[in-house]
Amino acid sequence: QVKLIESGGGMVQVGDSLRLSCAASGDTFSRYALGWFRQRPGSDRTFLAGISVSGGVTYYASPVEGRATISRDNAKDTMYLQMNGLQLEDTAVYYCVAHMTSNHNAAVMMRWDYWGQGTQVTVSL
Repeated sequence: QVKLIESGGGMVQVGDSLRLSCAASGDTFSRYALGWFRQRPGSDRTFLAGISVSGGVTYYASPVEGRATISRDNAKDTMYLQMNGLQLEDTAVYYCVAHMTSNHNAAVMMRWDYWGQGTQVTVSL
């Protein structure tokens, strides 16, 4: 099993940038595809971005496409989500997720087995 811990959330203003981190432990990090979800107040969790085992393949959902970058450092067992041009609607709890896979070219999984506890991002005027 892998344990995921997010960090980097906080209070920012509209237009700011933020980098979220997800540190993993407990298993071989490079066996897992990784991703980010968020849950806005009163809404379901939404998939934002995914990255393949090696980091060579990425996927972005429409809420963040063009203003976010997902990356991973397998040597540091850490994944990142750089978000730019934050808007009020980006206020949410952000979760990192993982799924073990042998497909090194897959950035989107049918299910994500492991979830972090979440980190709050609050965007204000």
